[in-house]
Amino acid sequence: MPLVTPLSPDASPEVAELAKFFNETLGFCPNSVLTMQRRPAIGTAFINLNKAVMENHGRVTSALKRLIGYMCSHTAGCRYCQAHTIRAAERYGAEQEKLDKIWEFRTSPLYNDAERAALELAIAASQIPNAVDEAVSAEVKKYWDDGEIVEILGVIALFGYLNRWNDSMGTTLEEGAIESGEKYLSAQGWNKGKHI
Repeated sequence: MPLVTPLSPDASPEVAELAKFFNETLGFCPNSVLTMQRRPAIGTAFINLNKAVMENHGRVTSALKRLIGYMCSHTAGCRYCQAHTIRAAERYGAEQEKLDKIWEFRTSPLYNDAERAALELAIAASQIPNAVDEAVSAEVKKYWDDGEIVEILGVIALFGYLNRWNDSMGTTLEEGAIESGEKYLSAQGWNKGKHI
């Protein structure tokens, strides 16, 4: 049972209009957004931030941004966001093999050095205390320019917020997210946990 029950998708016309973004991303409006709309300004601000962070400006692809979000969520332990990010990565073109081998990114030829650096940054930046050190910074700077690093850290910070929100709320997972979690993550021990 979630800490706060989500409202219906049409409870706030302003949030409902903005939430159409998630129909493309996930195929449904997340229960987290439906909970945030109890304070429409929070729901609106979150959706606008999400849209800005996930906007493409070049080489940091939509699929990679979702894989970065997954690494952040796995590091933080938020099963709700793990299922959402792996689903969104799939919907934004991440190859099946990459999704299946996400935890082999350090050695798998499916991932290039730039992707490895971004995913390592996601893991280091999502730890508490933060583990971004000179080595992680130097590796990321080898492959990504300042604007791209801002994009990557935008995703990491966004999922820091979402991981706290959804794990604390015990947000109920939606059917589509459960399907993706079971399809891609159950072999690594993923389950719904408290998000039922």
